[in-house]
Amino acid sequence: MKKHYDSINDLIKNELNNAEEMKGSELMNKLSGVKERGYCNRAEFIDICMWKSARPKRHYLENTEEKIIEITKKVFATKLEKRKMELLTKLKGVSIPVASAILTVTDPKDYGIIDIRVWQILHLYDSVKDNPKGKSFDFNNWYNYLMKLRYYAKKFNVDARDIERTIFYHHRKIQEGNLYG
Repeated sequence: MKKHYDSINDLIKNELNNAEEMKGSELMNKLSGVKERGYCNRAEFIDICMWKSARPKRHYLENTEEKIIEITKKVFATKLEKRKMELLTKLKGVSIPVASAILTVTDPKDYGIIDIRVWQILHLYDSVKDNPKGKSFDFNNWYNYLMKLRYYAKKFNVDARDIERTIFYHHRKIQEGNLYG
């Protein structure tokens, strides 16, 4: 993969995308009150998880309504990012990328979904230093990623989700070969 800009700032400035894709927009609109309410119910949880990744569906379905409500109440009650991630990943089938999707759908202003594509672009532009392939994210990867998204969101006066989406679409445009190869 080759750089098309001198910096990640130039990439964002030239390709900033504020338009949510239809499925994401519908989901975010439908669930816009979840954070204020203070929890996700099981149907909302399943909708978000399936939107991010359908592969672990059978695991998502193992989570009870009570467990999902209990955990998401704690998530929305804390300001500690590490605690949010620890709690969400206790739910069956929820990896760090899926947890980041839950946070993003319920708060796109402050969150973006951690994704191999965005990570690889950030790495290409030396904005992140480790994990060049963007696989098997840990908390430190996610937190570093989140801080980058928030930094650029503040700089460009947009939501963190807008930064993540912009970089995601840029990767799709310039990708060569197999994403996971």
